Amino acid sequence: MRVLMTVQMDTEKGNKSITDGKLPEILMSVFDRIHPEAAYFGAKDGQRTGYVVFDLQEPSDIPSIAEPFFQQLGAKVAFVPVMNLDDVQAGMKKYESG
Repeated sequence: MRVLMTVQMDTEKGNKSITDGKLPEILMSVFDRIHPEAAYFGAKDGQRTGYVVFDLQEPSDIPSIAEPFFQQLGAKVAFVPVMNLDDVQAGMKKYESG
């Protein structure tokens, strides 16, 4: 299932991970496993925030994906199912025929 993962990093822990040079390592430790379709970064509510779209294979994968962000960045992590345009069009066809 395609999901949007939002990762809002704690400012102090984020600062430390940048100073220590660990932020890229933390991100890649997860990204190498989930192979994101897209990843964008910006600020939300005054915090560094990542928006990552990827295919969640199994709900049981959530802890192994989220824990590095929780433990190393003190992050708030959210997962939301999302669709691309093809998914929406297929869903509308199902709706119209149903």
